Amino acid sequence: MPSSDTRAGVGADRGSVTAEAAVAVPALVVFTMALVWALVAAAAQIQCVDAARAGARAAARSEPEAAALAAARSAAPHGARVSLKRDGDLWRVRVDAPAPGPGALALTLTAQATALAEDTVAEDTAEGGAP
Repeated sequence: MPSSDTRAGVGADRGSVTAEAAVAVPALVVFTMALVWALVAAAAQIQCVDAARAGARAAARSEPEAAALAAARSAAPHGARVSLKRDGDLWRVRVDAPAPGPGALALTLTAQATALAEDTVAEDTAEGGAP
């Protein structure tokens, strides 16, 4: 017959698995949610980069500013602000967007793209510069 000490030791471990699971499961859920949020934020950052590039390409092709802004906005994430300006021979497009997710994780995602205006290339070629 087993001694009472052995039975007490076995009984003392009862419920420890439940207690460990009560701590581990919420931690795993929080970790998983953080990973999902990071992936969604990374996807939104890539959208910002793509939007800035699309706007810069459109502006460099001498499309109207409204068309270049429309091209950038169509590729940008929801709620993004797009700015377009000419700086000498370059067109600069900046896209700022709030990161998706709860307000406590409020980040602003930013991307910029620069493109040489095609009308400046045509002027250099006409003046005898390199194409």
